[in-house]
Formats: sequence, C-alpha cells, structure tokens
Amino acid sequence: MTKKTLILIALSALVLCLVPQFLKNYGIYLLTYWLVFVIATMGLNLTVGYAGQKSLGHAAFFGIGAYTMAIMLKFGLSWWLGLPAAAVLCFAIGVLLGFPALRVQTIYLAFATLGFNTAVWLVMRNEEWLTGGTFGINNIARPDLADSNRAYYYLVLVVAAVLGLALWALLRSPWGKAFTALRDNPIRAESLGVNIRNYTLLSFAIGAAYAGIAGALFASLVQFIEPAPFTVGASIMMYLMVVVGGPGYFLGPVLGAAMGVIVPEWMRDVPGVADWYLPLFGSAVVLLMIWLPEGLLSLPDRIKAKKVAKAASAARTASAHAAAGGKA
Repeated sequence: MTKKTLILIALSALVLCLVPQFLKNYGIYLLTYWLVFVIATMGLNLTVGYAGQKSLGHAAFFGIGAYTMAIMLKFGLSWWLGLPAAAVLCFAIGVLLGFPALRVQTIYLAFATLGFNTAVWLVMRNEEWLTGGTFGINNIARPDLADSNRAYYYLVLVVAAVLGLALWALLRSPWGKAFTALRDNPIRAESLGVNIRNYTLLSFAIGAAYAGIAGALFASLVQFIEPAPFTVGASIMMYLMVVVGGPGYFLGPVLGAAMGVIVPEWMRDVPGVADWYLPLFGSAVVLLMIWLPEGLLSLPDRIKAKKVAKAASAARTASAHAAAGGKA
C-alpha cells in the first residue's frame, strides 16, 4: 500500500468520524447502512476479486447472520455473543457448502451458490417456528452502549475498521499471495505447491463469515427482518457492488457499496430524476461496465497504462527516425 493510499485512508477515516455530527437521523442511518454493505462486500471481494471464484450466494450468509442475531436476542442472549456467533456459524456453513460446491468453477459455481441462496431463502420464508416466516422478527435490540443511531454508526464504523485491517493483514500474508496466485493462474499456483482446494475453501469461508457479521449488524440496524432482503437479487446486487468498485482492489467495496447504496438514494431526491432513477441507475451501471469492465478503481491503472504505451510508442518512433537518419 503506497503512502498516498495511506494518507487517503487516514483522511477518509477522519471524515467518517466527523460527518455524522452534521447529519440528521436518516443521513446517519444511511451511512450505517452503507458501512454494513462495505463489510459484506469486503468478504465477497476476497472470494471473487482475490481468489477468482464466482459466488451468487452471498445474501444467504448475510441472512443467516441476521437471523442468528435476531433469534439469539429473542431468547435473551447477549448482543456481544450474537455477533461472533453469526461469524462462526457462517464460516462453518461456508466450509460445509464449499466442500462439494467448489469442485466446480466459474459459471457452474455461480449456479451452485445461487441454488444454495434460494434454498436458504425458502427456509427463512417457510419455517415460521424459527424465523417468523413472512411476518419476520421485530424489536431486534441494539447493544446498550449503542442504542441511538449515532452511537450505533460509530460501533459499526469500528467493526468495519477492525475487519478492514484484518483483511489487509490477511492479503499481505502468504495466504493472501496464494489467493492471488489462484486467481491469476491456478495451474501454475498448483505447480508451485499451493493447495488449490484448501485455499479456495478458506477464501469462501472467510467471505461467508464477513457476510454473517454484516448481516448481524444489519439486523440490529433495521430492528426488523424478514426474508425479502436476502433473495438471489440481493446476492446479485452485492456482486455488482464488487464489480463496479473494482474486484481485487482493496478499496473496491467502499466505492462499490457507495454506488449501490448511497447513489440510488441520492438520485431519488433529485428533482426531475426521482421518477426515472432506477432506469437511469441501471443504464449508468451498464455503460460503466462497458467502459470500465474492471471497475472504477481500475481507471488510474488504465490511464497509467495508456501513458506508458504512448511513451513507448514515441520512443520507438524516435528510434526509427534516428536509425533512418543514420542510414541517410
């Protein structure tokens, strides 16, 4: 990570700490909602962007985390026990799902995880004795020290920062280098001694754990959950956030979640745009994917590559002219 990136992160952290002081309740709620999806997409970015897997089941783990928190609180257990329980349960389910599902790759893995998401959603909708069915679970409490919107925002911000630092450390460890090797060239990685199955499974399970934590935070944020937010459509939206931000870029989830959460809400309030914000948003995403298929954060690299190519072309032209002049 470069010095400029570290300075940018430090300034962004300062802004995130100060901005709630100037916002009303809904603005703080929306920022917290965005942070929840930053955490969820951090996990998906590890699976998709760094390990190169195609998963369309992330909303299922998000929902499992949310229902874990809601059910534990319903039975009188501590919020501080529900958060790690959601992470551990989703990690374990990720491992169990990963063993059979990761035998296939690319589009086949996407279909396998899509089927898993559908199955989990059906359980959430139909098993009323556990999940409340379509009536859901309400009155989901927040921890005592973060019962207001502003206090809960700062709690989620701290969790996001801790998880971000943990992911940063993981990506710079030998495990992170193995994940990247799997994405770039799995055959070469295997020839160098990387256990493809184990590392792929690990990236999938860690991504699931991040989604579980995000889901638990989401449950206490909205204080009511039912199956609708955890459909396959939600998984596709999370995948879109990763792709728009830039898969394989550390800050991609931050920008991608902002595009998926904050920008549509802003468009809803713009005069003349409110009635058309969904078609406009969808069209903008399509055009972005055509122009920048590697995401918004690939733009600086793309500009740099063009400058290098232009300089190399100029150098070749100058060399050719010099050679022609020498012959003359």
